[in-house]
Amino acid sequence: MPHATVKTVGILSPGDMGHGVGRALRECNGLRVVTGLSGRSDRTRGLAEAAGFEDLGSLDAVVEASDLVLSIMPPAAAEGFAAALAERVGADGPVFADMNAVAPQTVRRIAARFPVDRFVDGGIVGPSPRGPKPTRFYVSGAPASIMDVLASERIAVRPLGPEIGRASAQKMLYSALNKGYWALQAAVLTAAERAGLSEELRAELAFSQPEVLSRMEDRIGLLPADAHRFHPEMVEIAAFFESLGMTTGFHRGAEDLFRLLARTPLAEETKETWDRSRPLQESVRMFAEAVEE
Repeated sequence: MPHATVKTVGILSPGDMGHGVGRALRECNGLRVVTGLSGRSDRTRGLAEAAGFEDLGSLDAVVEASDLVLSIMPPAAAEGFAAALAERVGADGPVFADMNAVAPQTVRRIAARFPVDRFVDGGIVGPSPRGPKPTRFYVSGAPASIMDVLASERIAVRPLGPEIGRASAQKMLYSALNKGYWALQAAVLTAAERAGLSEELRAELAFSQPEVLSRMEDRIGLLPADAHRFHPEMVEIAAFFESLGMTTGFHRGAEDLFRLLARTPLAEETKETWDRSRPLQESVRMFAEAVEE
């Protein structure tokens, strides 16, 4: 499919990342962005409306209207959604790009459901597109060049060749480091709280690693809001590491930590409702209270 023929992009779903991608495609690339909001939450509807999505209602209508469909959703939902959509794409439907945080072996199972020239393996690195640095779209697969139409000052498209799995592997490696580090920080802070050494640890970090403490204060309190997405992602990373003969222990531990955070009252927050004024110590106290004896 020539790039010039890509006029309409379907995004499922317009959550934290998806709505930002859609907004960038509209504002920077002049593309029509569509989705299906039947049965979706008020928050998702609000994000889609704010980003200028067109709600076509059903999945069938999105497939019919789109030249390219981007799957951007929690990793646990990716494979089931792709199976439902593959039946609708066929040989003449839109190109389907799986942009989810899944292991290479997962994305290869997904790709097997689609014609070779209708499937792109993708991995998103970075926050929702808003600048100043562009969000990176790593892509691989036979039709991956179609993704060039998405490039702008907010989205950088970085091809990794024709092999399905390479883009997902890149995403797994980045998340293994980034989110694994956040999980380690949250686990240490929670352990310190339960050991009665929170203030002492904080004082040491303020003295010896103030930049690390500052980053923790900016980020760790928000982790519960994302924990429902992050713990399945750790499962995918562990599976990827196992396929390479590497230890899975780090990320199985991170999975446990994110499951813990998902049990806290803070997991009800969203990026819009997160109380940025809440001290890190208060968040960590709630983490510690959620530990099961």
